[in-house]
Amino acid sequence: MKLFVAAAVTAGLLSTAPAFASAELAKAKNCLACHAVDKKLVGPSYKDVAKKYAGQGDAVAKLADKIQKGGSGVWGPVPMPANPQVSADEAKLLATWVMSQK
Repeated sequence: MKLFVAAAVTAGLLSTAPAFASAELAKAKNCLACHAVDKKLVGPSYKDVAKKYAGQGDAVAKLADKIQKGGSGVWGPVPMPANPQVSADEAKLLATWVMSQK
């Protein structure tokens, strides 16, 4: 019984780990080369992105698409390159994390 409880607790912790790992995922996928949480670098801060898209029901989907395909013109003349190394699930996780930066 103790083994079952320990396994269940471990499984529960592992299933929530990605939500806490988004900053690490952003670092691993090299997002932090151009973005920071609270200041503009090459691209906008994550807080500014969250503020701009706040209240938009499709914000996570829009951002996930931009993370993978890139984009231009929204934040000025510097384009955001495509990130084909980021999977759709990772892009959604990153976009959800960005939207939580308020």
